[in-house]
This record gives sequence, structure tokens and C-alpha cells, in this order.
Amino acid sequence: MIDIAPIAGLTHPRAVILHGSLAAGGFRPGHSDIDLLVVTDDPLTDKQITALESYARTADLGDAAGLDLHVVTTAVARNPTPAPPLDLFIGRQATIEIETRVPEAPDLPAELSMARAQGRSLLGPTPPEVLSPIPGTWIVTRGRHWLRTWLTRTDDAAHAGFMRQTACRIWHFAATGRYCSKQEALTWAHTQDPTLAGADLTRLLTTVLEKTSPGPVRQEDPHPLP
Repeated sequence: MIDIAPIAGLTHPRAVILHGSLAAGGFRPGHSDIDLLVVTDDPLTDKQITALESYARTADLGDAAGLDLHVVTTAVARNPTPAPPLDLFIGRQATIEIETRVPEAPDLPAELSMARAQGRSLLGPTPPEVLSPIPGTWIVTRGRHWLRTWLTRTDDAAHAGFMRQTACRIWHFAATGRYCSKQEALTWAHTQDPTLAGADLTRLLTTVLEKTSPGPVRQEDPHPLP
């Protein structure tokens, strides 16, 4: 397990939440990342951002393939919007990706929702005590945006597997209101339509777009706001 003591010392967070496959199951050594969500009462200072970047670059990840670190304020965690502000994102894989003080982050609600549903607190209160529910329609709407985007990138062989598996996760969530691993979603999709097992990426993405189209039979808000 990654050492979060430096995060605690640097940010004095309200909560540090482990989510993703390491918390929910499906972790594959050498392939899966460590996903951390840090909730702080105050926005990060420049000094804290620099220190967290240094931490992310040097932290011992064990047998994980990478690290995804999101930092949001308590206000964002408690009062999310479809495109809430993001204080900091650091992604460490073969290279380091850093985003700071993003005013609108439309992919963030999915991270918050997954952390609330499947996360485990390494520090502070439980995820449901820190994170407000996210309407399922926000998640599906953003997922459909990516499905349409990926239809223009079907020749990207390096990311074809990711697009295929994530598309199946979007479909699974739209149908059930629950999160699962990429592999579980792929298996589930093939049980819904066995012909997809041998289908090309374009057909799979088109099928998932059709299956997730808004309609009365689809569960609209798996996580309604109270």
C-alpha cells in the first residue's frame, strides 16, 4: 500500500480515499493503478502543489502500474456540479501528467461517484460522509460524450482495449446503476449481446451509444440527490 503520510502532512486533508480496483476488486499487478482522492478544506497553495508533485514522482507504488491522484475541496465534494472545479490532478504512468486549478472538470463527477460507491477511507470519515451523491444521468451523459469521441478514434490501436472496456463499463452503469471492473463489464456486455465478442470497435461503440440512449426503460438516477 502506498504511504499517504506525506499527503497528510502536506495538505492536512479532511479525507484521503482509496478507490478504483485496489479498493473495489479487480486489481491486476503491473497493470492497475492506485487511485487516490484527497479532500481538503482549503484550496492548495503553490507550495503544496509543488510538494505533491514531488511526492507523486517518487512514491513507492509497489506492484501498481501507476498513480492517479485527485485533490478537491470539501465544498466541491459536498456540492458537486456536472463540471466542478478540480484543484489538482497528477497522473503517473510512464510519464507524469499534471493539471492544476481546473475551473471545470466534467470527468470529475465520475471519480467522485466511484469513490463514494466503492472507496475506502485511508484517513478521515467514510466516503459517504464526505462525498455527496452524484446523479447517475451526469455520469451517463459524460460517458456518451466519450463514446462519440472514441468513434472518431477507432484507428488508435494503442488505446483500443481501453476504449472497448470503458465503453462496456458505461453501458453496465447505465443499465444497473452500479460500478464494476473493466473486465467484469466486458463479460457482462458479451452476455447482453454475444455477437459483440467478435465485433470491431466501431460496432461496439455504436451499440453502446444505442443502448445508453435516454429512455423510459433506463434507470435515470442510480444515485439521486437527497
